[in-house]
Amino acid sequence: MVDSPSTPARQRPSTVTISSYLLYLFLACQVISLIITLSTIGKTRDVLRDAYASSTAEGADQVADFFFAFGLGSAILVLLLAVVLGVLAMFNNQGRNGARITTWIVGGIMVCCTGGTLLSGAAGGFTTGGNSGSDMPSADEVQRRLDEALPGWITPVSLLLGVISLLALLAALILLALPKSNEFFRKPAAAWEPPTPGASYPAYPQASGQPGYPPAPGQPAYPSTPGQPSGGEPAYPSTPGQGSAPEQPTTPPANPSNPDRPDDTPPADRPGTTPPSTS
Repeated sequence: MVDSPSTPARQRPSTVTISSYLLYLFLACQVISLIITLSTIGKTRDVLRDAYASSTAEGADQVADFFFAFGLGSAILVLLLAVVLGVLAMFNNQGRNGARITTWIVGGIMVCCTGGTLLSGAAGGFTTGGNSGSDMPSADEVQRRLDEALPGWITPVSLLLGVISLLALLAALILLALPKSNEFFRKPAAAWEPPTPGASYPAYPQASGQPGYPPAPGQPAYPSTPGQPSGGEPAYPSTPGQGSAPEQPTTPPANPSNPDRPDDTPPADRPGTTPPSTS
């Protein structure tokens, strides 16, 4: 949304600014989570391979590879969505309403993902195990091996990052929906500007049979319609085979001294006139 020169400058409210900072915080938490995942994903795969190595169940040897690919892919996808939210935060600061709507959509998806991860971690982390009567290890046995192989700070730090991410994202989405934020994202009406003295405006074209209006001083006249004289009268072509009427000679006035007065001189007194004979 590009504001016109006549649009008044908009002051960004603190709700939008704080919302953008919270989105940046969410992005930072996801970057840290990805680093932790990359540093522990290899050890987690080795533990799962050892736990399922003695199992004869079908697909037991692929459990470790599945969780490795799923964990790494999920962490990268979450980071990419967090980067998208960081970019949207910059557009939100500029008052782009489309960016705010996109932030709500992507943010809602991330709230579901982050909340599901927290619930999974609170439930005990690794929840896949064998049933009774099977030689696959139980979920408690797999989780015990993971706790022994991984550092003790991994689980609490991961849960803390998840809680901070979820709260920051929820607060950012709520701040974008407050009334002050709505006024900032609403397109303002253009302010009225008085006409500048001496400004020139285009003249209206002359319609057929209507008199034209003279242009303003210092303003060029509006071009007339093609085939129409500037006086507003349309030009009619002559009939084919018929010439124009010859011009009539102008008769000089009979009384040169007074052209507007008829000649009242008697015929007898006129020079060059013979008086009638009387008998």
